[in-house]
Amino acid sequence: MSDDEHDVETFESADAGASHTVPMQAGSVRKGGFMVIKGRPTKVIEVTTSKTGKHGHAKCHFTALDIFTNKKVEELVPSSHNLEVPIVNRVEYTLLDIDEDDHMSLMDDKGDTREDLKLPGGHAEAEKLAEDLRTAFDDGKEVQVTILCSMGIEQAHAIKEVNNS
Repeated sequence: MSDDEHDVETFESADAGASHTVPMQAGSVRKGGFMVIKGRPTKVIEVTTSKTGKHGHAKCHFTALDIFTNKKVEELVPSSHNLEVPIVNRVEYTLLDIDEDDHMSLMDDKGDTREDLKLPGGHAEAEKLAEDLRTAFDDGKEVQVTILCSMGIEQAHAIKEVNNS
């Protein structure tokens, strides 16, 4: 085999490897914290821990709400095992416009705009938030919209009126 014939390894390009989740021991997750259940980011609303039995680990029973759909989900995990905790970010934008397709035009504090997010929907709280956003916009009020970002999903989560005194 000559020097010209050596094998060349090729690698497919990949992203920077930034993960949407981090591992955490189940016994460390508390009420009000976040965790991934059935592949969805959730906020824990109740944690109960059973004592260790004759043949096993203490178990944590989590009751949580999906942060985007508000659906209630439950999970039972041994307290010593790792589970995934989603990285959740909140970003504030100023609402500039809402078009006829319910897409919001938003501006961040640096002056950059985005128009790729729709009004929230799918459950009662999201529908009420969308109605509040549209009402505030129609009334000409200046409002801040909090966008919740987790696991590649972004959705309007809260609204705050800005007082220009």
